[in-house]
Amino acid sequence: MVVAAPASGSGKTTVATGLVGALRRVGHRVAPFKVGPDYIDPGYHGLAARRPGRNLDPVLVGAERVVPLYRHGAQGCDLAVVEGVMGLFDGRIDPNHSGPVAEGSTAQVASLLGAPVVLVVDARGHSQSLAALLHGFATFDSGVRLGGVILNRVGSARHDLVLRAACDRVGLPVLGSLPRMAELEVPSRHLGLIPAVEHGAAAAAAVSAMTELVAAHVDLPAITALARSSTTGPAWEPAAAVRGLDGYQASVGTDRDGPGDSKASAGNTHGAVARDVVDQVGPPIAIAGGAAFTFGYAEHRELLVAAGARVVVFDPLRDELPTGTAGLVLPGGFPEEHAAELAANTGLLGAVAEAARRGMPIHAECAGLLYLTRSLDGHPMAGVVAADAEFGPRLTLGYRDAVALADSPLWRAGERVRGHEFHRTRLVSAPSAASAWGWHGADGERIREGALVRHVHASYLHTHPAGNPEAVARFVTAAAEFASSRAVC
Repeated sequence: MVVAAPASGSGKTTVATGLVGALRRVGHRVAPFKVGPDYIDPGYHGLAARRPGRNLDPVLVGAERVVPLYRHGAQGCDLAVVEGVMGLFDGRIDPNHSGPVAEGSTAQVASLLGAPVVLVVDARGHSQSLAALLHGFATFDSGVRLGGVILNRVGSARHDLVLRAACDRVGLPVLGSLPRMAELEVPSRHLGLIPAVEHGAAAAAAVSAMTELVAAHVDLPAITALARSSTTGPAWEPAAAVRGLDGYQASVGTDRDGPGDSKASAGNTHGAVARDVVDQVGPPIAIAGGAAFTFGYAEHRELLVAAGARVVVFDPLRDELPTGTAGLVLPGGFPEEHAAELAANTGLLGAVAEAARRGMPIHAECAGLLYLTRSLDGHPMAGVVAADAEFGPRLTLGYRDAVALADSPLWRAGERVRGHEFHRTRLVSAPSAASAWGWHGADGERIREGALVRHVHASYLHTHPAGNPEAVARFVTAAAEFASSRAVC
């Protein structure tokens, strides 16, 4: 089922996470999903489900991939809980969009999945007029089916009775009624909730409390009876996505590839250099993790492995660059919260700078860009990108239709990519290197963003690998070429 709300801040994450935990506790295998580009909520979902939380974002991956990605992420499960984004009908703001619902909205994803919507309503301030609100949401779009309501932050038993009567007036069943519980608030900061990885034991305690709350106040049998999807067709497979590329077929082993794939022969031209190395050992690609680099999609690692890479995760707060690294991925996260610790690991900073100088392919997004600058809030960083960064006064947020401005280990000049910006930091000095991306702003102004330094692609723009499998394949090929040159670090 899809968990949605009339507006942000209604309690979707509490309810969705609690549902995942409560349903798993009674014996279900639950697949958790989040609509949109959010990296943080899936971390809490994953704790509750004990399997990776995944994203369904029609803007970044294309509407045609939503159902295959859903089926891929739900394999081996008997239930799926999909947490929506913002309000039910909120999505990408595009004056040229003429569809019945906003692109990237929860409503669009629910329609694509053919799944019922459970509407979470923040009951504070609501009384009989709740019926009118529910009537509007139930009738606004015939392609979206409301299956019921969960009342959140209910003030008293009398308040609950009044709200249930309002739901009855419009024929929507109440599937749960949650009392106000301030202790369930999870600490947040400038980009939303603090990621579960950073919050540690407190995150686990919060997930446990959400599970207890939902288990006590939501009708789980009614939820399971409601849940269904009309999706058909095959699941997305990482190895198939790689094999479908023009002129590229990576050699993959059944012990480390995507679901249901077997060993495939390598193709010619584009993958020729990669094949010889990958068949032997696979180019080692290091991915930054830990508390400072928490933003990533599960499909990224799956695609890297399917393309033939051996993936090693390391923590830049304390680790060295893994021995033999042939390619480096620096994903998004919160380096501004850990700048002093990152700066203290001088050995890694020097190794990354040397790797970039020697031509190692490096893919850096947002937090990765900051790590490669000369300094972040006055703390020395790797110095690969000749710019300085600082925490800024405002949030930069939104989807971007970007064009690659030059060839790189991931993209070819002129290729169009959809990405998403989400940051409060800024570069206080423009990089002297060539820009990575170009796009037009809301007022039509030409924007140039990111930096290309030798084989380094660094940018604030987040992309979804499942929407760009060719970029992942090229990156693995570049890493294999680097490895074959015996210049690995």
